[in-house]
Amino acid sequence: MRRFLLLYATQRGQAKAIAEEISEQAVSHGFSADLHCISESEKYDLKTETAPLVMVVSTTGTGDPPDTARKFVKEIHDKTLPTNFFAHLHYGLLGLGDSEYTYFCNGGKVIDKRLQELGAQHFYGTGHADDCVGLELVVEPWIAGLWAALTKHFKSLGGQEEMSDALPQASPAPLNTAVKQELLHIQSQVELLRLQDAEKKDSKVRGQNEVNRHQASDFIEDAEPSLICSVPPLSQSPLSVPALPPEYLEVHLQESLGQEESQASVISEDSVFQVPISKAVQLTTNDAVKTTLLLELDISKIEFLHQPGDSFNVICPNGDSEVESLLQRLHLADKRTHHVILKIKTDTKKRGAVVPQHVPEGSSLQFIFTWCLEIRAVPKKAFLRALVDYTSSATERRRLQELCSKQGAADYTRFVRDARICLLDLLLAFPSCHPPLSLLLEHLPKLQPRPYSCASSSLLYPDKLHFVFNIIECPPNTAAAALRRGVCTGWLAALVAPFLQPNTEASQAGSPDELAPKIFISPRATHSFHLPDDPSAPIIMVGPGTGVAPFVGFLQHREKLQEQDPNGNFGAMWLFFGCRHKDRDYLFREELRRFLKIGVLTHLKVSFSRDAPLEEEEEAPAKDAKNMAKDVNDTLVEIISKEAGVDRLEAMNTLATLKQEKRYLQDIWS
Repeated sequence: MRRFLLLYATQRGQAKAIAEEISEQAVSHGFSADLHCISESEKYDLKTETAPLVMVVSTTGTGDPPDTARKFVKEIHDKTLPTNFFAHLHYGLLGLGDSEYTYFCNGGKVIDKRLQELGAQHFYGTGHADDCVGLELVVEPWIAGLWAALTKHFKSLGGQEEMSDALPQASPAPLNTAVKQELLHIQSQVELLRLQDAEKKDSKVRGQNEVNRHQASDFIEDAEPSLICSVPPLSQSPLSVPALPPEYLEVHLQESLGQEESQASVISEDSVFQVPISKAVQLTTNDAVKTTLLLELDISKIEFLHQPGDSFNVICPNGDSEVESLLQRLHLADKRTHHVILKIKTDTKKRGAVVPQHVPEGSSLQFIFTWCLEIRAVPKKAFLRALVDYTSSATERRRLQELCSKQGAADYTRFVRDARICLLDLLLAFPSCHPPLSLLLEHLPKLQPRPYSCASSSLLYPDKLHFVFNIIECPPNTAAAALRRGVCTGWLAALVAPFLQPNTEASQAGSPDELAPKIFISPRATHSFHLPDDPSAPIIMVGPGTGVAPFVGFLQHREKLQEQDPNGNFGAMWLFFGCRHKDRDYLFREELRRFLKIGVLTHLKVSFSRDAPLEEEEEAPAKDAKNMAKDVNDTLVEIISKEAGVDRLEAMNTLATLKQEKRYLQDIWS
């Protein structure tokens, strides 16, 4: 088979999953993918690589490459590299991003641009997949067109190998016809025929005579589509569904011998610390739209270096009630204490199959579902396809096929992706679906730690670390679901409930030592969202809602610096803050007023969207941080255009230059 190098740069597993999908498909198209994480530099060498390169690169933060790609990006940006350093390299790149952020797909774009500067050439056009509308809208056709591009590349080299066991190849075609090409693949056609044949065998509903179908159509015309129900034309269309992912895990459950389990077994990072929550304050009133908490961590017994603008991870579990509901639905509740033993199936067709690293060996079922698996993850289409074979109802099976099919893409986006459906929602909505534990362990991703911004200065609080968050409340997304809180924010809120204080001047006492719950935290890779090295540089800060939290740390830090150097030259600090109501969710009001009074803060501008009419809020209230960041970006472009007397394009270039010079910094959470 013809080999190509396949590298992925992932932050939360999305790019890895897509790269693995490419690797799986490669075999049926007569190719062999040499798959590696971009951080595994000891396993590949681009300086000497002769095979074509395929890259899948995600974006994190406000447009940065993922942490796994930081070293790679730094190395290729070495200014001493000659412009022909990668002249031998032919590559195709798929970037992942979210267009609601200002720097869309910038992780991939940074690498793409630099490879070009160093002489590398495209053998296939770059794809930019948008999580805002659904990654699959670009990912699927990009992958479908990849095989023709690889075939064309190998033909141009005259290096075709024998392909006696490979499927016939689609003829080379431009990327914009990739969707049509995909329908020609024999593998998809065989899969479609197999599914349709299976449906016919035990589907009594579709076996009814023509009269009954006409009677049913009168009802269907009035029906509304939902997660469990489709309407014409989708309900009557032939479907093109993904190939069935090969199963690869063998699971055995052993009765517990009473061993204790530690959260430390799920932590892969080196620098992880267990710290007590020494104080918790509710910053908003009880009648505020959102509840905002400030938590104080006692870091006096650990070495946790940080500065304002840094962020850190909180390692959190899934909720007990949610885990219990899932175990009950899977009929595994009576085996919750059993230990899970995993092995790779001897007859699996999955290439390079390995036991998931995020599932600790010999852990109990309860522990794995609580600390290891992202049970709130939105199921990917491959997962839906795998669930089809474990669903006995013909009607439910058909609906799952629709949701993972090309024809059902709009329904998948509306009823699964945008509705944030999770595994438990699916299992409650499709009661005849009974997947084995092995399938869930194959498809559920790792439970990710949640990042938070530091909201305090180590100069003012050398032994403490503050952070601020809204308690996320998710409305029910199915009839069977109840109101859910955010995985981490809901857990933290429950932990501190016994000693939560109201936001008053008298709120000084923390939690008693015997009550102080402990959590695991880890530092995150440092970035440039910091105070400028030159203290005389003026600073404009825009922080609506909890976005003001890191700026409070900035102001605390500046106050201490000014105390240390009373005659120093310190630049002006302007803060623009917004919230809904002056008396309900004006965060850090007294502290900000004090900073203004003592001159640390030069200018404070506050807007209240629900107390006074503001044109932009009246017309379209900002949905989240991503939209707010875009609004701020657009406003800055307008200001530059007006004040400098230049057109919008030149103003955008000016703003881009400010970002490149680290003079325009963003720290966006959503």
